[in-house]
Amino acid sequence: MKTPKLRNGGKYLLGLAALVVVFLVGYGVGSGHISLSGSSGVPANASLPSQLDYSSVNAEYQALIQNYDGKLTATQLLNGLKHGLAEATDDPHTEYFTAAETKEFNQELNNQFSGIGAELGNDSSGDLQIVSPIQGLPAAKAGVQAGDLIATINGKSTSGLGLDQAVDEIRGKAGTKVTLGLVRNGQLVNITIVRQNIEVPSVLWKMLPGNIGYIQIITFDNNTSDLAQKAAQQLKSQGAASIILDLRGNPGGLLQAAIDVSSLWLEQGQLVLQEKRGPVVVNSYYASGNDILHGLKTVVLINGGSASASEITAGALHDHGDATLIGTKSYGKGSVQQVVPLSNESELKVTVAKWYRPNGENIDGKGITPDKVIQLTPGDAAHGQDPQLAAAEQFLGQ
Repeated sequence: MKTPKLRNGGKYLLGLAALVVVFLVGYGVGSGHISLSGSSGVPANASLPSQLDYSSVNAEYQALIQNYDGKLTATQLLNGLKHGLAEATDDPHTEYFTAAETKEFNQELNNQFSGIGAELGNDSSGDLQIVSPIQGLPAAKAGVQAGDLIATINGKSTSGLGLDQAVDEIRGKAGTKVTLGLVRNGQLVNITIVRQNIEVPSVLWKMLPGNIGYIQIITFDNNTSDLAQKAAQQLKSQGAASIILDLRGNPGGLLQAAIDVSSLWLEQGQLVLQEKRGPVVVNSYYASGNDILHGLKTVVLINGGSASASEITAGALHDHGDATLIGTKSYGKGSVQQVVPLSNESELKVTVAKWYRPNGENIDGKGITPDKVIQLTPGDAAHGQDPQLAAAEQFLGQ
């Protein structure tokens, strides 16, 4: 299914919190991409001049080229200026992408990766942090956990290291190794990970005992809508009497995919989310009515790695009474980004609005607290246990 067309020709995104970077492709471009249709309302910066006075920039440029002891190129300096403009917003979700970065960004949307398979962000103190290792991929298999702080990369301290720099250190060719020094519960753990090329299906599904249909959505990408519908149809035909929707570790994706997945439960016309600029509602998004799973008792599993599109889906199903949430508090990503095409195949990803749940809540920085909080311990995975999934099965069996 195609994403909505935009009035200005750009793509709208709802990016993962705290400038999340996917190590899968080895470059930091943010992984929680939710496509939204065109925005409106009065721009907050309408009073700024249409053109900047570059005299001071030119003065710095002259000083740099006359004094810098190193090789510079015009392209390098221009890209630095463009990156700097985006960074001047002090908004971690507003970024400039070069043509190469844009290409890798689009590869991420299609779940074509080369790396370790984890999302990286900054915590509230600005420290480098693992947001979520994606299940079944190298980082998760090696024992990396959501919330781990990255203290060292191949033995080098990450103190003062920017997000993009960290990605440069961690990325690499398939088959090579990277060692991360991770702080977990106050203890330093060194984990060596073998990078690999990865192409991940966005939706997995199966039947569980007790006629429980299980659907796991890894990311919300271009194929998610069709795959989720196929999963719903197959599970329903196999006699599923209830559903577990597993959104744990899902960093987000395209808005249309979130709407389509929500529409498998919600009746036509029910609100999925609203987009606001300040107090003004500029867009409202509603279920399409393809409610194959409507009426089936449902649990949505979430955790600290569930963000953006995952939170939209979980919030919409919960607020309309179609699902119970089990797990731990979600990440908390409630702002909207637009991707604006620029010259030479470059792009600008810029925050344009906030999004709100059907209950009127913006979850930015707060996340969604599940109805039933079930914590995982470090030993659970090692022993092949999943208390959150077990709690969902027990709830549905009542």
